[in-house]
Amino acid sequence: MNVIWRTFLVIVGARVRVRLGGRLTPTAVGRIRLTTLPTDIDLLRHMNNGRYLSLFDLGRWDLLIRTGLADAMRDNGWYAVVSSETVTFRKSLELWQRFVVESRFLGHDDKALYLEHRAVVDGEVYARAIIRARMMRRKGGTLPHEELFAAIGRPDGLPDVAPWVHDWAAASALPSTRSEAPSVWD
Repeated sequence: MNVIWRTFLVIVGARVRVRLGGRLTPTAVGRIRLTTLPTDIDLLRHMNNGRYLSLFDLGRWDLLIRTGLADAMRDNGWYAVVSSETVTFRKSLELWQRFVVESRFLGHDDKALYLEHRAVVDGEVYARAIIRARMMRRKGGTLPHEELFAAIGRPDGLPDVAPWVHDWAAASALPSTRSEAPSVWD
């Protein structure tokens, strides 16, 4: 339950930062400071591997609000769904350890937006996640990027997605929801 309160605090903090002139360009890196709390740790006394993705969501909220994308999503009845994510760990975050979640857009292709999140301590990467998200309409269907960019403008300097990100997305994809996906173990 504590992540809901952290989410609320990040959303309020991001809105305040925007009002104080802290709007980010779509290619900027967003940063939020966090601390590993007792509810984040597992039996091995370090941050639970599943908690990283929940805390990276906080970085995504900050980034969406501070770039203005969250307002465009609300105004147009859009929402984003994560379709793939991979997290890689280097070092453990310990109880009460302070760290920074860094978040940035990696780019887009014809179907998805790609983001990267990092857990950073004193400039050193402890964990990194790559996220593939699709923009959807509340009324149904996938939002074409032409419609997204028509509403928010096409950001200058939006990088092309690196080939390895496309390879990762293809390798980690499951069949379409319109296709069968039986659970058969080899």
